[in-house]
Amino acid sequence: MTSNFNPDGMLAAARDPAKGRFATLTFERDVAAPLSVLWQTWTAPAARAVWSAPTPSVIVEFLEADSGVGGREVSLCKVEGQPNIRCECGWLEWQPALRSVNYEVVSSEGVTQSTALVTADFSGTDERSRLVVTVQLSSLADGMEVGYRQGLDAGLDNLARAAKRTMVLQRVIQAPRTTVWNTWMNPEALPQWWGPDGFSCRTKRIDLRTDGEWVFDMIAPDGTVFPNHHLYTEVRPEERIGYTLLWGENGPKHADAWASFEDQNGATKVTLGMVFSTEAEFRQAKGFGAVELGLQTLGKLERFIKTRGNAAA
Repeated sequence: MTSNFNPDGMLAAARDPAKGRFATLTFERDVAAPLSVLWQTWTAPAARAVWSAPTPSVIVEFLEADSGVGGREVSLCKVEGQPNIRCECGWLEWQPALRSVNYEVVSSEGVTQSTALVTADFSGTDERSRLVVTVQLSSLADGMEVGYRQGLDAGLDNLARAAKRTMVLQRVIQAPRTTVWNTWMNPEALPQWWGPDGFSCRTKRIDLRTDGEWVFDMIAPDGTVFPNHHLYTEVRPEERIGYTLLWGENGPKHADAWASFEDQNGATKVTLGMVFSTEAEFRQAKGFGAVELGLQTLGKLERFIKTRGNAAA
């Protein structure tokens, strides 16, 4: 683990432009998580926001995030008292659970400091996975190679830890993406199907938009009440939702979550991901059957669509 990342040194280097420098950097990580989970942790914007800051003293603010070939991600790396570092990432190749390729342009105060081509290769099984990241770096500022190596080393350590507490559920629903999206984002329909078999929802407030919220109780078949609070951080129509799960209204954070929607030959592949706040919470959730219960929830969504059709939308 690299805990000596020095943002001040990187920022100082960014203010000392020099002739171009070139380097090829390689990073490898063995991760105690399934390959499908590692891929989602690497690519899903909600997950990237969890692990991308190399140290707690660095704040990464995402201004734009569009996954997939042709998509772009723009973020600001902020350190108190220092100029912001801007990073623009563009996805060039996208082979799920196999490979991603992207360019990166790093700038400070409007001046480009480096460009890079980043190739990530994935391999693994249902138990463990491996990530190899190759960075072809061209820097215009002294010290960028060292800063890049330290920053990405620390970020990948964070990624490996985040993947160990990430849960990913997927289901192909036999309905068009528009129908699935509209059923999910309908404030009257969502409480009717959300939750595992036998559970019901009691809503206090619901506002399904970016910066909106859903405050509700999940009620188990035996009458046990589980207070929930979802804070919506991102809503991209028919593409994905990002939200934070709280333990009850304004309670402590339970997980950072997302749902994505992909066309699949007229059907819709739904991916539901959650990065739990701690490994202990992840283990506890897995222990009481969160995977099975989450898949039941997606099954209820499909049954609701089949029985209600477009009326829910």
